[in-house]
Amino acid sequence: MTLFEPDPTSLEELNAKGAELGSFVSGGVRAVFGEGPLHAPIAFVGEQPGDREDLVGRPFVGPAGQLLDRALAEAGIDRSVCYLTNAVKHFKFVPRGRIRLHQSPLASEVKHYRWWLESELRIVAPGLVAALGATALLALTGRAGGVAKLRGPQTFDERPGYVTTHPSAILRASEQRRQLDYQAFVADMRAIRQRAGL
Repeated sequence: MTLFEPDPTSLEELNAKGAELGSFVSGGVRAVFGEGPLHAPIAFVGEQPGDREDLVGRPFVGPAGQLLDRALAEAGIDRSVCYLTNAVKHFKFVPRGRIRLHQSPLASEVKHYRWWLESELRIVAPGLVAALGATALLALTGRAGGVAKLRGPQTFDERPGYVTTHPSAILRASEQRRQLDYQAFVADMRAIRQRAGL
């Protein structure tokens, strides 16, 4: 499905058209575009930009992005060859004084942005798509599903895929769980690297 005819043929055209539509969620007004090369061996799809991403205008540059970078390095994956994006392109939040509190997107909001993600992946044409968390999984399949149940190799629109947790879930875990969850995440990154043929 696309909102534009003809379909955008470049990321620049797609992002310009998407930005024209404005935000569909409460909070941030800056669309945070995906970044990385065309035909990347791996595309990582997260939930939505966070506070830092909204301010900087780049995906995965906040605390969750730093944890992702660390896991990628441990797994031997060079971030610069990957494509990183989010299912929802705007930061959904509610203000609490000076703090902007993250709000998880609703299924209807994820569905609203799905055309953008589908067009993005069509243009980028990655070798493998890695879903980071349940929101990314919903965006990629159109169906709700638990990460714990579906974690591991999958297929998204006939493209090799992989489901793992979002790094922000590791940051929210108890101190006792965090190291175990992180090691499982690194193991997933290694499996993704192997499945992508890197």
